Amino acid sequence: MANPADAFAGAAAGLLFSVLYDGLKELTTKYVLFKHVLKSVKSTLESLEQVVKEIARLNEDLDRPKEELASLETQLEKGKVLVAKCRKVRVWSVYKKYKYSKKLLEWNDSLKEELEMLKVHAIRDGKETLTTVKRTEKTVSQIESTSFNIKEGVEQIETNTANLQVVVSRVEARVSNIEAGIKQIQTEAKIEAWCAVPELPTLTVGLDGPLNELKMKLFNNGVSMVVLTAPGGCGKTTLATKFCQDEQVQEKFKNNIFFVTVSKTPNFYLIVQELYQSKGNQAPTFKNDENARTWLQQFLREEGQNPLLLVLDDVWSGSDSLLAKFEFEMEDYKVLVTSRSEFPRYGSYTLQSLDFDNAMKLFHHAAASLGEKSSDIPLDISRQVVEGCKGFPLAITVAGKSLCGKPIEIWEERLIKWSKDSSILDSETELLLRLQTSLDVLNKEMPVVKECFLDLGSFPEDQRIPVAALIDIWTESYDSLDQDILCVANLHQITNRSLANLVVTRKDKLQGDGYYSEHFVTQHDLLRELAIYETRKEDPGHRERLIINISEDNFPKWWSEQKYQCMKARLLSISTDGAFSTKWHDMELPEAEVLVLNFQTKNYPLPQFVEKMVKLKVLVVTNYGVVPSELTNFHILCASSKLKRMRLERISIPSIAKHPMQLNSLQKISLFMCNIGQAFSHGSIQFSHAWPNLVEVNIDYCNDLVALPDDTSDLIHLKKLSITNCHKLLALPEDIGKLAKLELLRLRSCTDLAKLPDSTGNLKKLKSLDISYCFSIKELPEDFGELSSLRKLNMRDCSRLQDLPLSVSNLEHLKVIGDDETQSLWQPFLPIKGTHIVVVKENINLNWLPKFQF
Repeated sequence: MANPADAFAGAAAGLLFSVLYDGLKELTTKYVLFKHVLKSVKSTLESLEQVVKEIARLNEDLDRPKEELASLETQLEKGKVLVAKCRKVRVWSVYKKYKYSKKLLEWNDSLKEELEMLKVHAIRDGKETLTTVKRTEKTVSQIESTSFNIKEGVEQIETNTANLQVVVSRVEARVSNIEAGIKQIQTEAKIEAWCAVPELPTLTVGLDGPLNELKMKLFNNGVSMVVLTAPGGCGKTTLATKFCQDEQVQEKFKNNIFFVTVSKTPNFYLIVQELYQSKGNQAPTFKNDENARTWLQQFLREEGQNPLLLVLDDVWSGSDSLLAKFEFEMEDYKVLVTSRSEFPRYGSYTLQSLDFDNAMKLFHHAAASLGEKSSDIPLDISRQVVEGCKGFPLAITVAGKSLCGKPIEIWEERLIKWSKDSSILDSETELLLRLQTSLDVLNKEMPVVKECFLDLGSFPEDQRIPVAALIDIWTESYDSLDQDILCVANLHQITNRSLANLVVTRKDKLQGDGYYSEHFVTQHDLLRELAIYETRKEDPGHRERLIINISEDNFPKWWSEQKYQCMKARLLSISTDGAFSTKWHDMELPEAEVLVLNFQTKNYPLPQFVEKMVKLKVLVVTNYGVVPSELTNFHILCASSKLKRMRLERISIPSIAKHPMQLNSLQKISLFMCNIGQAFSHGSIQFSHAWPNLVEVNIDYCNDLVALPDDTSDLIHLKKLSITNCHKLLALPEDIGKLAKLELLRLRSCTDLAKLPDSTGNLKKLKSLDISYCFSIKELPEDFGELSSLRKLNMRDCSRLQDLPLSVSNLEHLKVIGDDETQSLWQPFLPIKGTHIVVVKENINLNWLPKFQF
């Protein structure tokens, strides 16, 4: 019967070593934390394999029994079992990885002992072999050859032993560092791996599509950094985690994936130190930022020899300089940033909220412990709750958990509260606290931006908010926003933080021309609810913004009972539905400067209490119905001596002209999608009498406008006249040249306008003229070149305009915006001092069609 040790010393030994090598290779690839320990073990095994082969050969020469290798066989079999157990450890199980790291180190120590013992045996066998060889009758050359080989083997064994001792010393030092790290972590009462990817929630839904889109964006060879942006609680971190755990991503980056949470107050030093510690290295110390960045660069160069992915999670607004420190030109170096804010310098991907089907899946999972009680909850109730969460994973999860196991009456109570305008945030404290972090930075750094965000709650949910209306409100409410461009810049601060979205419906992407009638803001209901919640922290009588939503005739109890004699609000917003009977209760608002009225009825009387709003500066009236509404009681505004701006949307203007009125303080009027033709053509409204001090007139999408009132030219203070998308407008007043202060004349998309008045050349202060998309204009006035102050002329798609008057050669320092035909028209007159042509390509955008109804 064959001795087991004999078998081990033969082919079986090689097979067992091979199995161990394969297992160690897999563990080294899969687990970063095992990497350095496993390398040491592998080095020890390689030394042992050489020694075993040599001893086996010597034993055969000396006919020595093989039992001395039995102990090593036992150790190797133990290692085989240990490696198999290590392979079962989950990737993110930090505790088990430390546990088995120690077991691997213990096994390595046992192998080291075996190596030391076998080294002695090998030396002994070598010496005995030399003695035996000397006693043989072989030739001197054979004796010398055999002796040389044995000596060489012994020297190799000694070299391997010395190397192993060096490796063991390094392993011991590394173990010491790990143990110190474990003690520190335990002291802080948390156990987590440095820069480890967090675990995914037990269920993720609706992320497969975004995951593929994000991979396509980040895997692009020309992209090194992508910002994954969305409001708080939308699932940015979850998607980033899913990205890191994706099979394709794992295959590309393997163990070179680092996940760092940046937080509100980023610490660049700490981030770099964590990266080093994630590889088992001692955390370096830094003298300054430049020194820390040098260490970071060194780390990335060492680890970046293979593809490397760095995730910077929860990066807050204003961290541009931090992101810049992670910019390096390296092949296959990718950075994924998650943030509530956009960073325009880098590519971005916006994560959308969940669709209904995925929202239902997540909700049922969150409410999984309902168990048998789930059958007691009607499906339509569950659907209404999910719809109320608006696709936000955090909202869905919180709602599901809060309703888990509750009787049906609690569910119905929740829906009743929501239907009465009670915010979901009132009952979901956890969600509120999470979303409020989106506003924390605004409180500290940009308080005006936060105030403007809160103003967005003045408009109805699921409706586009006209940027022009926000400009009116903000210009009169905040000293720092006294110009349109500053208001729009402020709006970008809001949209960059994912607190709202900016939608531009205009055909072209021309920037900086001051035309914002086709700019709109959209806002998720949950964010609107957050704004409303913020305004309700005080009792109604003391709120700065009084935002009231009335369903049918159900007024707030405090209002119907007249609980407060005098309200302190600066802004009043009232939204009513189609069932409102138009009967108002009284209210005292002596401090109110802004009034926003949103309604849906065919007839709408201005509340009588508006007459007592003595500080009113801005009035925004919007009809969200399909056809223009009759607006009555309008004459009470004559008592508003400080009213400067008025915006009317979908209003029948003849209804407001039934009574004589004069608003001497009014400086700006905006009419959007109103019926105005009858009032203007019949002389029901005389601009110079009703609004004698107008500085700005905006008329947009008023499809029945044929001509302006005859006295328009008598508005001696008028600086801006904008008439856009009024397709039936045939002509302007012939004496328009009397508008001596006019600086801007915008006639964009007035498709039936055939010509400009001959007196146009008298507008000596006109700086900007926009006749783009005026397809019917065939010629310009002969004295067009007399517009000496003209600096910007937009004449795109004036397709019937065949030639220009000779006088245009006098227009110096002019920027002409147009198309290829425009350039051809101007070419015979060029060069003109300081004048240049800008050709803009068309961008067809029909996003506005479903929303604009005539």
